Amino acid sequence: MVLDRIAPLTPDAEPLRLARAPAPEPGPGEVLLRVAACGVCHTELDEIEGRTPPPRLPVIPGHQVVGRVEAAGPGAGRFRIGDRVGVAWIYWACGECSACRGGDENLCAGFRATGRDADGGYAEFMAVPEAFAHPLPESLSDEAAAPLLCAGAVGFRSLRLAKVCDGEALGLTGFGASGHLVLDMARALYPNSPVFVWARSPGERDFARDRGAAWAGDTSEPPPEPCRAVIDTTPVWRPVVEALKHLLPGGRLVINAIRKEDHDRDALLSLDYARHLWMEREVKSVANVTRRDVEDFLALAARAGIRPEVETYPLEGANQALRELKARKIRGAKVLRVSGAG
Repeated sequence: MVLDRIAPLTPDAEPLRLARAPAPEPGPGEVLLRVAACGVCHTELDEIEGRTPPPRLPVIPGHQVVGRVEAAGPGAGRFRIGDRVGVAWIYWACGECSACRGGDENLCAGFRATGRDADGGYAEFMAVPEAFAHPLPESLSDEAAAPLLCAGAVGFRSLRLAKVCDGEALGLTGFGASGHLVLDMARALYPNSPVFVWARSPGERDFARDRGAAWAGDTSEPPPEPCRAVIDTTPVWRPVVEALKHLLPGGRLVINAIRKEDHDRDALLSLDYARHLWMEREVKSVANVTRRDVEDFLALAARAGIRPEVETYPLEGANQALRELKARKIRGAKVLRVSGAG
């Protein structure tokens, strides 16, 4: 499924076209994957509608990829043929700059993103540098593993950046693919911390309670108590401004989004320093993920039994999945079945 141009994703849009192409040849240090499943992420909406750095066009999207090694390029020897691996948003980083050497390869100036700067997993085959492929725990099915590679991994990084201690209240604003996994992580890592969820629809709020949230309410409602940290996974500004009101002194709001949509930019005009930011409250953004984030989260998911709720679609149903994501028809994560998913 190929993206040829940037354009608004209207209710009847078909931004991706079904195409046939030869399987890519793995280059030096690369492996060729036969893709089994690929998650559908809100970042794809940002890419299609022009809110990310410009993609290489035409490009095959998809950065929550599960597949098996089909072939290896010259010098690649990390995996055997048939090994099952995952590919996340981080496709390549230089490994030599100060950010990479300091453990922040997600901030590398040469960072390349899967499905944006290189062809991704909305296809039967893809090539990837073997150093940026991740062995997957056998306990995770293909379809369960796919959302963990982005929605899960970036949620895990968000939770790390939130700096919550066990027993401190955590807030989540937005409850989609990433939010429901962050709730699972928080319950595993901080069993004494209540998790409060803000979500716009009654269905999302019911889903949050079913998943173990201590409280769920509308964006404008106050939680039972102030939060040490709030993680925002929404594509808009209003929940950010509302969440800041509910932070403890010294609390932190972590924004887990590549871009915010412009249509509610006026919400920022209601930002009041004394009410929202004073008392050393702070805002922290999340930029991509590192390989360590992916590896550590996969280990946690296997150990704690963290599994996403998924809706599946055939590869040719990618446009439908994207339109539903745009319309916020979400319960958990959306995953494309490509070949042999199980």
